[in-house]
Amino acid sequence: MKVLIKYILFLSIVFLMAGCRTQYNPNDTCRVENGRIIFQLNLHWNDSQKMEIAHRFDLDSALIARVYKELKNITFNSIEWKVEKINPDLVELSKPVDNNAIPYLNPNDIFMLDESWLKAEGEQERESASYGVNQFNSSHIVSFKDDIATFFLPGQQNVQKIYLAGTFNNWNTMQTAMQKTDSGWVVSVKLLPGKYLYKYIIDGKWSLDPNNILKQKDSQSNVNSVLFRYNYHFDIKGYQNARKAIVAGSFNNWNSNELKMVRTADGWTLPIYLREGTHAYKFIIDDQWMTDPANSVKRPDGKGNSNSFLGIGDSHLFQLKGFTSAKEVVLTGNFNAWNTGELFMEKTTDGWQLPYILAAGNYEYKFIVDGKWITDPDNPFTSGSGDLTNSVLIFKPSYTFTLNKYSNARKIIITGSFSNWNPDGYRMLKKDGTWTFPLYLKPGKYTYKFIVDDQWILDPNNKLWETNEYGTNNSVLWIAP
Repeated sequence: MKVLIKYILFLSIVFLMAGCRTQYNPNDTCRVENGRIIFQLNLHWNDSQKMEIAHRFDLDSALIARVYKELKNITFNSIEWKVEKINPDLVELSKPVDNNAIPYLNPNDIFMLDESWLKAEGEQERESASYGVNQFNSSHIVSFKDDIATFFLPGQQNVQKIYLAGTFNNWNTMQTAMQKTDSGWVVSVKLLPGKYLYKYIIDGKWSLDPNNILKQKDSQSNVNSVLFRYNYHFDIKGYQNARKAIVAGSFNNWNSNELKMVRTADGWTLPIYLREGTHAYKFIIDDQWMTDPANSVKRPDGKGNSNSFLGIGDSHLFQLKGFTSAKEVVLTGNFNAWNTGELFMEKTTDGWQLPYILAAGNYEYKFIVDGKWITDPDNPFTSGSGDLTNSVLIFKPSYTFTLNKYSNARKIIITGSFSNWNPDGYRMLKKDGTWTFPLYLKPGKYTYKFIVDDQWILDPNNKLWETNEYGTNNSVLWIAP
C-alpha cells in the first residue's frame, strides 16, 4: 500500500449493486487497531466494488484479487498480509503499521471514504476539456433546456429498472432512477456547462449509451459514455450555397476539419461547450478562412492576419503604471501561448491597460515595452529566476499556502504536482514573518513541498503526507468542490 490516508472524514456513500447481498459500508472498510491497519472486505462484492476499494485506499488490485481467491495469509511486494475470515460474508486483510514511517498516525484513527473526493473527481472531469461537441447517432437522446439535461433511452420495454449514474451524481447507483414511457426511459438532471461521463444501470448491469458515439476510459480502464453540456453557439448568417462551413480556433489547435457546422434556414450554426476564458477563432467557408462578420472583437495574430475573439467568464484588467512615453506595450503570457503580436495594450493618462477574460487559474505573463520584456512592477508574485522570471497572476485563488516557521529564510518556493514540481516555481511572499502564496487549485488531490533556501521540506503544519519514489515523502492536500 503506497498511501495511508490519515484524515478523519465523514460520509454517506452507498454502493449497492445488483447481485450484491450486502451494502458497502465505508465506516467498516478501513481502521487502525492494535498497531495494525485493517481492511474489512465483503466476500460478495462484485468486481466494480473491489476495484473501488483498491482505488480509494491505494491498494494493489492484484493483492485484492489474491485475497478473494486464496483466503489465506499473503506475502505481496515483500509485505506480509494477514487474511482472517471473520464470518461467512466478511474477511479482514491487515498488516502492521510502522509508526516510525507514519509519525502522525493515531492507533484509534478510522479511515473512511469522503463523498467530497468523488465530487472533486467529478468537478475535475467537468472542467477537463477545453471544448466539446456531442455525437449522437439518434436525435433527442439528450436534450437541454436552461440548466436541465433530459436523458432518453429508447426501447428497453422488458426491463424492470434503469438508473443513470455518472460524474454528475458521484456515480451513485440508486439516486437517479429513470421513468418508463411508451417509447423508452427518461430522466432529467441539472448540469452546469462542461464534460461528463455516464452509464446506464439496466436491471443491475452497467451499460454504455448505445446511441452515443463518444466514449472514454476512466482511471480504472472502464469505458464510459461522454456528454458535453453546451454553453455557446457559433452562428454565421448567409452562405446558404456553400458546401460546408467549419469552425477552427485556439481551443482545438486550429484543426480545419473537425468542427463542422450545421446548415440552417438562414446560415450555419454549431452548438459547443467551451471552457471559460478567451478564445480566438475563424470560420472556414468552402476552404476560405474568414473572421466572424457579426463579431467586432478582432485582433492581429502576430503573423499578419486577424482572428475573431470571444470570451466566456470574468474579465481581469491588466495594468502597467507609467511608461507613458512608450510607443507600444504588448501583453503576453501562457494564456495566449506567449504570442508577442496579439494583445496590444491601450494607453491611458497614467500608463497602459487591457481587459482580458480568463478562467480561474494560475497564469504567468510579462509586458513588452517597445520591444523590452519586463515583469509587472506592481505584482509581487513571481515564478522562475533570472531572465526567466515571470509575473504570476492568480485569478480567483482557491487556497493559500502558508509557512510561518522560517522568518529568517532568504527565499521560499512552493512547488508540487500543480506545477510539475518546478524547483524555480512560485516564490512565496513574506509579510510579518509569515510566508504565503495563493493559488487556484481545482478540486482534487495534490502533493507538494516547500523549498526553504534550497532545502526541500514537508509542510510542518500538515499531518497528511505520503511516500514518493525517492523515499523522501510529500505533503498531501485535498481541495473540496
